Amino acid sequence: MSTVVLAGASGFLGQHLRRAFAAEGVEVRTIGRTTGDATWGQDLRPVLEGADALVNLAGRSVSCRYTRRTADEIFSSRTETTRALGEALAGCTSPPPVWINASTGTIYRDARDRPQDEETGELGSGFSVAVARAWERELYDAPTPVRKVALRIAIVLGPDGGALSPLVNLARTGFGGAQGDGAQMFSWVHVDDVHGAIRHVMDRPDISGPVNLATPHPVTNAQLMAAVRRHLGAPVGLPLPAWSLRAGARIIRTEEELVLKSRWVHPAVLLRTGYAFRHPTLDEALAAIAPLTRWGLLPVQLG
Repeated sequence: MSTVVLAGASGFLGQHLRRAFAAEGVEVRTIGRTTGDATWGQDLRPVLEGADALVNLAGRSVSCRYTRRTADEIFSSRTETTRALGEALAGCTSPPPVWINASTGTIYRDARDRPQDEETGELGSGFSVAVARAWERELYDAPTPVRKVALRIAIVLGPDGGALSPLVNLARTGFGGAQGDGAQMFSWVHVDDVHGAIRHVMDRPDISGPVNLATPHPVTNAQLMAAVRRHLGAPVGLPLPAWSLRAGARIIRTEEELVLKSRWVHPAVLLRTGYAFRHPTLDEALAAIAPLTRWGLLPVQLG
């Protein structure tokens, strides 16, 4: 039986991965803030020793207003945990041979002209990009010779949680139209494909460095919201111009960048190495999610 160490297992994505690995018969060891087989600040070497893979998802939610305090928490929760893992791995006698560390597709610039892949993609600017670059730098600078993969994850969609819930709520309250001009690209991935891609990376020792995790079939924001209405909401929805999103973001304590930035992330490495997406198209993904999603307004975790 193989063993995976999962850091940051308490969130929407972490819980799904924990269940998916366990269903395969994989032993899952966890590292968390307050619970798990180890907690941050403890000696992490015993939980890492002899494992087959380390998957690190630890990091504060970015769904919040970027105040000085929350910005510091977002930055430190990613870089400090990654640094701690690197130091622990360096002290292991038998470290896991592969370290898959979460990153984000937001590392690329606002792109409406062409997709951004791992080789030719252009990194952007601003706070979110600075966090992503520092996060990956901690991974690559870690003093351990294990294979390292920075998983640049797009917006993750799944039932009853994550980034889909606020979109469903908008669609169910009549505000499920296009956001901003609706032309910004929306790169996404079904939560099942996060697990599938991680398994693929674990099994392919030739994969290292940055790996984009997004379906090869992105959509525009207008297409996204039309699909959400079709599968999970009302048949029609009022559009939300950019000014209303900026005002609304202040009310619900989040950043309009999360909606208005055009993310066009292409998974060149995964496709080149033969990964077959389980949910490649948005209509198919939402059709699978809809029967598992409860009626009414969904809970939304805000920072």
